[in-house]
Amino acid sequence: MDTVILSDWLATRLDRGGAEPIYRQTLRLTQQAILTGQLPPGTKLPSSRTLAEDLGIARNTVLHVYDQLTAEGYVISTTGSGTYVADTRPDAAAVNGRNRPEAAAAGDAAAQPATHAPTHAATHTAVRPASDSASQPQRERNDLSTRGRRLIRQAGVSAKQWGAFMPGVPDVSEFPARTWSRLQARLWKEANPDLLTYAPGGGYRPLRRALSDYLRVARSVKCTPDQIIITTGIHQSIDLAVRLLTDVGDRAWVEEPCYWGARSVLQSSGITLAPVPVDGEGLNPRDEDLQEPPRLALVTPSHQYPLGMVMSLARRRTLLEYARQHDVWIIEDDYDSEFRYGSRPLASLQGLDEAGRVIYVGSLGKMLFPGLRIGYMIAPEHLVDIFRTGVAELYREGQLMQQAVMTDFIMDGHLTSHVRRMRALYGERRQILIDAITARFGSELPVMGDEAGLHLVLGLPDYSDDRAVVAAAYDAGVIVRPLTSYYNDPAQPRRGLLLGYACVPNDGIGPAFDTLARVIEQTALTSSRSPHASSRPCP
Repeated sequence: MDTVILSDWLATRLDRGGAEPIYRQTLRLTQQAILTGQLPPGTKLPSSRTLAEDLGIARNTVLHVYDQLTAEGYVISTTGSGTYVADTRPDAAAVNGRNRPEAAAAGDAAAQPATHAPTHAATHTAVRPASDSASQPQRERNDLSTRGRRLIRQAGVSAKQWGAFMPGVPDVSEFPARTWSRLQARLWKEANPDLLTYAPGGGYRPLRRALSDYLRVARSVKCTPDQIIITTGIHQSIDLAVRLLTDVGDRAWVEEPCYWGARSVLQSSGITLAPVPVDGEGLNPRDEDLQEPPRLALVTPSHQYPLGMVMSLARRRTLLEYARQHDVWIIEDDYDSEFRYGSRPLASLQGLDEAGRVIYVGSLGKMLFPGLRIGYMIAPEHLVDIFRTGVAELYREGQLMQQAVMTDFIMDGHLTSHVRRMRALYGERRQILIDAITARFGSELPVMGDEAGLHLVLGLPDYSDDRAVVAAAYDAGVIVRPLTSYYNDPAQPRRGLLLGYACVPNDGIGPAFDTLARVIEQTALTSSRSPHASSRPCP
């Protein structure tokens, strides 16, 4: 198990420019590490001099921290031996209502410094993740449901949310913050009490009206303002639809591969996933898929995530007819389809639906900034009241002030102009990245899914380990995602990397890719240039 030294662990968490004094931060972080088990009982802490030098702080600061930790019982200091983490774990005998002599004896023994145990030099004191405990698997079995274990083990969220080449992240530095601030200040000045309470079912009506006008033009969506339900994003929209329209054990078609976040939402609801392959025309159900109609199908027809292909019109019409005949609900995730390069954005699947089987979900976060947390769904007319009630009962809507600012932002034309400007900027960055890939690898590594969105896929040889490449790239300061993590069947995944280019400045793409390219050459292509090596592109 990888470990990091205590000084490095503290250094990465200290906010040297923050309002909280360094002494308080160091004390709080060390207490946190002890309470969570990251510093286990018996661990020897570095000397005050060593830790002070490593952190670049005064030795007196560290001495005060150690004194406070000792006074509060977190550590035990032994003259001539050092400072050790005390056993602060709850008394198991007391918790279980038993008073066994052997338990008390064990507790006394654990409280003593583990001077007999092997120790590292002070600068190599380890801080281990809380999950790195021998009892963690048993605790997980006891604490989590089956759905909970699956969710945590298959989690795809990244510890970092910004940097080259993080997929799916817009350039928030280009957001017109001054314009937003001015609109927000104007609304606060008016101080409308109605904007400070819970939202009505479905969200702020002026925003729903503005969105219906925008989506009708930009995405060829057919809807009235009443059909729009404001949510916090695509995850919540999918969650609401699944809760209201499916039961535990129902089958759901998902694209293979598919977005890990949507997969997590579906699985945590108790749905059985039925992965359906995709090809150059999008979702391509096999005979065995068609013979057992699902309750729901989740698709990304305008820009398949993560591979980027577009569902053909013939496939769209076939899917809609199949849904009509077999009462299948279709959730259309219109992920980042506004950003299409070289052609106009494609019309939505919802715009072709005549039977009321499509639930359209989208988000403003990819267009503006992820922290906005404003998404929307378009419900068929006969489900509007049901969805309004559901969103109010489950999530207790709010953020009306934010929704009001968003309304003015759209109505004043700022959304359209910002998307237009970002489409041009992201198009430039996309081309810079493609040129860098071509210059380094030629046709050796295929590029896929670059016609739209905020990322592209760089294919790797079948024998390579894209997860190992991702880990090595992370250590080198570059963030990418492994294509294999988007597949449901671990035996079938193709190897590749998702590279997001939207949040990387133009002049930073080349240097960042040079770093990634060196990692790829060292990790994935060590034998790929032999005459018998081959690289199979993704579909």
